[in-house]
Amino acid sequence: QVQLVESGGGLVEAGGSLRLSCAASGRTFSLSAMGWFRQAPGNEREFVGGIRWSDGNAYYADSVKGRFTIFRDKAKNTVYLQMNSLKPEDTAVYYCALAKYTPYGSRWTVPPAYDYWGQGTQVTVSS
Repeated sequence: QVQLVESGGGLVEAGGSLRLSCAASGRTFSLSAMGWFRQAPGNEREFVGGIRWSDGNAYYADSVKGRFTIFRDKAKNTVYLQMNSLKPEDTAVYYCALAKYTPYGSRWTVPPAYDYWGQGTQVTVSS
């Protein structure tokens, strides 16, 4: 089993920044990729971005490209989501997820490609 613990959410004004962290523990040898998703009330869970663990290549949704950055610390089994230039529409619960097998192409964006999920952390951006 793998446990994912997120931290770093909170309330920020539009234009501000936040950094989310997600620490993996347990059977982390199965870690191939990690992703960030978000879900606003009444909406489906939405892909934000993902990172391939082996080489750190990251992929982003168009809605966050250029504003969000995903990076990882392999020694700490931790992935980060740096969020800059935040907008009110970024308000959501943010989840990290771990994939045992590296997704390819559009599979990065679908929740079933991921095997373990964190508990979520609230991000609220005020206008």
